[in-house]
Amino acid sequence: MNWYAVKAIYLSELARTWRTPLQSIASPVLSTSLYFIVFGAAIGSAMVSIDGVSYGAFIIPGLIMLTVLTESTSNASFGIYMPKWSGSIYEVLSAPVSAVEIVLGYVGAAATKSMILGGIILLTARFFVDYSIMHPGWMLLFLLLTCITFSLLGFIIGLLADGFEKLQVVPLMIVTPLAFLGGTFYSISMLPEFWQKVTLFNPVVYLVSGFRWSFYGVSDVNVAVSLSMILLFMLSFLLVIGWIFKTGYKVKV
Repeated sequence: MNWYAVKAIYLSELARTWRTPLQSIASPVLSTSLYFIVFGAAIGSAMVSIDGVSYGAFIIPGLIMLTVLTESTSNASFGIYMPKWSGSIYEVLSAPVSAVEIVLGYVGAAATKSMILGGIILLTARFFVDYSIMHPGWMLLFLLLTCITFSLLGFIIGLLADGFEKLQVVPLMIVTPLAFLGGTFYSISMLPEFWQKVTLFNPVVYLVSGFRWSFYGVSDVNVAVSLSMILLFMLSFLLVIGWIFKTGYKVKV
């Protein structure tokens, strides 16, 4: 394992974040804070509690997931697409660096950014809503696995995209709607029985449900099922990335 190469890619990607703090950190934190103000403080005060949890506190895990999912996907896709666009990807491919080391560097950096962002949003939420974390260890595990999984998805998008506009298609038109419909602002038990069953086909439901359980001990889906689904998504994305590098599809000329 060429750890020097992994470190170089990892630090280079992180440095890009610190060069654009307003776009990378401030913008998503501000957007999420507005959700806390509107839904948590304003609307939440008029809402009944859900499963014994105040509405403002109930939506915190969902809002963190909403931001983490979109940012992980966007950061990872942009990170690998830029070398493709500039042509420097061929220098990486011709260097003594394996596909595993490339993925570790780019995906690791994107996941780290999302973890930092999730932590900042969690601290910011304290200014608006009181909340507790019943299982902090599980909370960190769910957050880490989610960041890695969707960074892998973003990495795939960046490898397959052939234009800047296509980098935003999946985060904006697929990931964000799925997050909104995945229990970010409500419990799926509040839906009619038919739509409860339909919602179970939304993969984000399992992520939000497991993450919310780590906070309050309540969930829409069994925690073991949530964890298994996250691991299944991660394995699927790893297999796709492995196939892309093995065949050179959209990577090599």
